[in-house]
Amino acid sequence: MTPPASPRDDRPPEPSDRLGEVADAAARAFRLLPAVPRDTVSPRPARRISTDPDTVERDLMRLVLTLVELLRQLMERQALHRVDAGDLTEEEEERLGATLMILHDRMEGLCVRYGLSMSDLNLDLGPLGTLLPPD
Repeated sequence: MTPPASPRDDRPPEPSDRLGEVADAAARAFRLLPAVPRDTVSPRPARRISTDPDTVERDLMRLVLTLVELLRQLMERQALHRVDAGDLTEEEEERLGATLMILHDRMEGLCVRYGLSMSDLNLDLGPLGTLLPPD
């Protein structure tokens, strides 16, 4: 049988005790998990953004357009879920579809303007794979 809890057991642990617990748990987790999964080998090294002063504008635009494309794809998926669930009227579906198509066209136009392709926006995250799902 477990002895009755003392009044001290009802209090939350001291902050220094809690930090020690978290540090111990993190140390155990890092000992258990390898930094890179052993069975995942990237066939090619990850592409990195160049820090060359001559291409800094293009590289910055690549990063910004990558984030915008990620958000565009997330919005598109959310819209499809809403359409499938029947949450939208037919007019809202048409307007949403037209807006997403215009956004996609503008993204392609910006890519052309900065000498990028849509595939350039799919950053390689190394062992995690690519940022955007395959087309």
